[in-house]
Amino acid sequence: MTIRKVLLVDDEDDIRTIGQLSLGRVGGWQTVLAASGAEAVAKAAAEQPDLILLDVMMPGMDGPTTLGQLRAQPSTAKTPVIFMTAKIQKQEVARYLELGAVGVIGKPFDPMTLPAEIKKLLPPT
Repeated sequence: MTIRKVLLVDDEDDIRTIGQLSLGRVGGWQTVLAASGAEAVAKAAAEQPDLILLDVMMPGMDGPTTLGQLRAQPSTAKTPVIFMTAKIQKQEVARYLELGAVGVIGKPFDPMTLPAEIKKLLPPT
């Protein structure tokens, strides 16, 4: 799968900043940022990213709820989503995969290896 544009959704400024640097400088990808689930749903429809990195725990609309809304929009129904969370117990990862995520990346992530981790989770081209 070819990635050109990634939507990074996280309510923490630091995570968005580090993620954008990692995805842009290490991954070479254009990065669009969203600070909430509602903003993610709107930006995903407008920007049409190749991939969405989605924080699980956010105030208001959490990651699983956001994923449900993304799947309900025809324009983002098939966009791959990878959850990012500090809670990566087996049963939680299994639940996120059942919801339709292609994978889960633990937080805090290593900015130097994040793009490689993402590529490992995506289906081959």
